[in-house]
Amino acid sequence: MHITLGSTPDETLAAFTARAAADPGVVGLVLSGSRVHAGMPTVHSDYDLHVILEDRHASPIAELDWFRSAHLDLVVIPLAEFRTRGMPGRPDSFARYAYVHAEVLLDRLDGTIARILDEKRTLGAAEARAAVDGWLDAYVNQTYRSLKSYRDGRPGMGHLDAAESVPYALEVLFALHRRVRPYNKYLRWELERQPLGAARWDADRLLPVLRRVLADGDPATQRALFTGVEEAARRAGHDRVLDSWGTDLELLRRP
Repeated sequence: MHITLGSTPDETLAAFTARAAADPGVVGLVLSGSRVHAGMPTVHSDYDLHVILEDRHASPIAELDWFRSAHLDLVVIPLAEFRTRGMPGRPDSFARYAYVHAEVLLDRLDGTIARILDEKRTLGAAEARAAVDGWLDAYVNQTYRSLKSYRDGRPGMGHLDAAESVPYALEVLFALHRRVRPYNKYLRWELERQPLGAARWDADRLLPVLRRVLADGDPATQRALFTGVEEAARRAGHDRVLDSWGTDLELLRRP
């Protein structure tokens, strides 16, 4: 199946959505990406569009899954897969943030597409608690490994472990607020529009700390970050995970 590109991304999107809406097998159209993040699109931005198909309907549009161009990127999936895409335990769980601010352009199922999106936008209470426990343990583990290497005279290896700890720390901080961790591109955007509570997590304070950890794994910076994460996690009742580390936590705390 062929897509004719218009002279602009807007023209291409309009032509394709009209074509998709005319297909009875298409039950939903969902827009994601930079176009749904106010202030983020640039002259290089395309449109990221999810096309949801009726489960038992053969549509020629299915051939366009993973179509890529300078104007339009497509994901074409059946409704059953759309329900679970990006959710925990799935190999595509990395895709969940794509739906946090997504916009429904077409919903032929009386609001079903919108309801599925709403389930993806935030973490459920039980899901968030389990996520914090898991990511917190991973964060402590990675930071502990890093600081052990620095202690034992292996700064190069300590730096690598420090860099790996940063994604875990972000997962914890966002999950504590039942939020999906954003892609790095949107991290400042999220922190400025919906802060994580304490002033230490503001964009202008947190991002330099993360960059310093990524740049050289500075142990003092790692310990300062851990102090904040530990305080936030304990306030939310995640003592069990932290206490399971026993005296090993002393290596992570400020001298």
